[in-house]
Amino acid sequence: MSRREAREFALQVLYQIDMSGTEPRLALGLFWQNFESQVDTREFTTELVDGTWKERERLDRLIAEAAEHWRIGRLPKVELNLLRMGVYELLSYPQINPGVTINEAIEIARLYCGDEAPTFINGVLDRVAAVIGKKAQTDESKQ
Repeated sequence: MSRREAREFALQVLYQIDMSGTEPRLALGLFWQNFESQVDTREFTTELVDGTWKERERLDRLIAEAAEHWRIGRLPKVELNLLRMGVYELLSYPQINPGVTINEAIEIARLYCGDEAPTFINGVLDRVAAVIGKKAQTDESKQ
């Protein structure tokens, strides 16, 4: 399975949902009509989309607390959904090293966002990791 591919797919679906108001299951169905992937990639994509969308209010609160001088409503939609997905992964997947989650979000931001987004994404996810008690694991992965 390519978790990177699943994360990129999930970001695309979350963006579609956010922009169109489409229900997650419908958006995923439409997405899979146009893209092929391995079963386990589809499963991880679906987990990320479903969980991120269901938990978005909680995720947005954590992001708002960590994103100094930024209101959620002012964040570009791609960055917001990437942050939501990263925070969801930090909270819901203890088996994935937090440093990996953050680094993956940074790399995806380099592909889909503006030049300053990777630094912003890193800062916000790093602060959230500290708030939820994952900071030590993140620091260990950088050594």
